[in-house]
Amino acid sequence: MKKFKITEVFAREILDCRWNPTVQVDVLVNNEILGRADVPAGRSTGAHEAKEIRDKEKRYDGMGVRKAVKNINEILGPAIVGMDVTDQRKIDEKLRDLDGTKDKKKLGANAIVGVSVAVARAASSSVGLPLYRYVNMNAHVLPVPLLNLLNGGKLTSNDLDFQEFCIFPFGAETFSQSMMIGNAVNNELRKIVIKKYGKIAANVGDEGGFATPIKKVREAMECLVEAVDRSGYAKKIGYGFDCAATHFYNVKTKKYTLEGVDYTTDELFDYYKKLCKDYPIISIEDPFAEDDIKGFTRATKELGIQIIGDDFYCTNPDRIRQRKGAANALLWKFNQIGTLSEALDAAELAYRQGFGIMVSERSGETEDPIIADFVVGINAGQIKTGAGVRSERTAKYNRLLLIEEELGSQARYAGADFRCAL
Repeated sequence: MKKFKITEVFAREILDCRWNPTVQVDVLVNNEILGRADVPAGRSTGAHEAKEIRDKEKRYDGMGVRKAVKNINEILGPAIVGMDVTDQRKIDEKLRDLDGTKDKKKLGANAIVGVSVAVARAASSSVGLPLYRYVNMNAHVLPVPLLNLLNGGKLTSNDLDFQEFCIFPFGAETFSQSMMIGNAVNNELRKIVIKKYGKIAANVGDEGGFATPIKKVREAMECLVEAVDRSGYAKKIGYGFDCAATHFYNVKTKKYTLEGVDYTTDELFDYYKKLCKDYPIISIEDPFAEDDIKGFTRATKELGIQIIGDDFYCTNPDRIRQRKGAANALLWKFNQIGTLSEALDAAELAYRQGFGIMVSERSGETEDPIIADFVVGINAGQIKTGAGVRSERTAKYNRLLLIEEELGSQARYAGADFRCAL
């Protein structure tokens, strides 16, 4: 069997969708096959995520990544030159050993994960397979998109405490149709927010959802429900939130401040319970702070919907093991843990525990559509990558449309089975 030898690794500084620098990595195999990957960055980050390195210099307000680039070009890259590019786990172990810290803070998670996913890209090209097929020869599930149509929290400059107000077009027959449904709802929502709040309300946040001057959760939901009703697709759509509750939790008082009101964990649970009674909500991400195990456990047991752990799990296998049963779904972000093999381990462990998995972008995205291949590659059944009005978001959707075309009759849209798509 031909050995696909890594012959060069080179990194550079590029820009993400927020005009901040990020890392791009090239991996060359046998001096002729190129694998390239961009590294996304989060703004709403969990305390337990792998740590990226920023330059903290005057240029780019300290957000430069020249140090991370240097660590790739001088340490990480040279160390894997000569290795077989298809040996992902061995390469990732090498990268982790070179860093030597649990959270990858020495060389930078943004440096390490950039090399890791670029290796996977180069490997898939080397063996002549699309990346999703290289990840899994049984890849065939097209995901239900969680479309973030109203932005709040850290994604915008408005006063909405919840970070994302989303729709699930689970009733579509194909992924292509889910895009059409999302477009129809978004068009109606645009008309509604302009009429109610003026033209400036149609400006969008980091992930493409409208950044309206709405302050109340229920007011946002009423706008979204009206848009869905007007679209004619109400029977095909469910609703979801990313509460990102860590960001409105006060560690000192141990209370959540939502819309100016302080809530205990139990009181906030009652708030969610009423919302679920009044609206067809089928998924809530991070309804409680990242270490509020009591809140997550109660929501999972009593609400009867998908409860997703993002900051709560940080795509970390250890945290998934330690918090078994506290949630019933994992938000999967490969840069939260720092290598592809660790992220795939997290997915496998989540599946073994009966979790759903939602593959997710970061708010600081690039045009690289790699998560589209990953979501199909692990048959996750759900993807969250923003609203389709910004090109770094549509890049992922367009890649999924191509994958749907490539799979043809083998493709299965997850639909109502988004939590257990197989």
